[in-house]
Amino acid sequence: MTQTPLNIGVLGAGRVGTAVARQAVRAGHTVTIATGKPAADIRLLTEVIVPGATAVDREDLRSADIIVLAVPLHKYQSVDTSVLRDKVVIDTMNYWAPVDGFMDEFEAGTSTSEVIADFLGPARVVKTLNHIGYGDLEIDSYPAGDPHRRALAVASDDAEAKSLVSAFIDSLGYDPVDAGPLAAGKAFENGTEIFNGRHGAARMQELLSECSRVLSNA
Repeated sequence: MTQTPLNIGVLGAGRVGTAVARQAVRAGHTVTIATGKPAADIRLLTEVIVPGATAVDREDLRSADIIVLAVPLHKYQSVDTSVLRDKVVIDTMNYWAPVDGFMDEFEAGTSTSEVIADFLGPARVVKTLNHIGYGDLEIDSYPAGDPHRRALAVASDDAEAKSLVSAFIDSLGYDPVDAGPLAAGKAFENGTEIFNGRHGAARMQELLSECSRVLSNA
């Protein structure tokens, strides 16, 4: 894939968000980080934890090509949806009741990202980066074509958004594998074989196909 430098915005300065931000900086992208706090409040943290990234107010994320949504899932309703309007948004979040508490909307059988997409409204949601540990993200990347390269699934109802995010995933050092629509994100949620393991592109495609067959026969 052609790896054109992008403007990557990260909403959330926790372990996941900062790990993605550091890897994006290494890949040559322009990276901005925002939280619910004013930029001045996280400027020093950003300079220390993510050298090369810039702390901004969350409204400034609107200029990003891709916004990485990296907040705890149980706080998703606190996200300012106006900032994400019409933007390509990567949903990195996972639902785990012992941590998030029991949430009815994530127990209904649909994929978690479908719930998030409904909440965000006119955002172009792509699910990926949820099935790799934040620590692994920075040490498990390999150049394109390397036999050890790890695959990451990418799901979205928006083909153009999925293509852009796939190029971004490739630039981070991972093989993006098209999982299909956003509903297919259920195949790599918490507790699945994809979520729990490390897979190359061929095996990832096999697992996604197996899950698709199971869901279609359910």
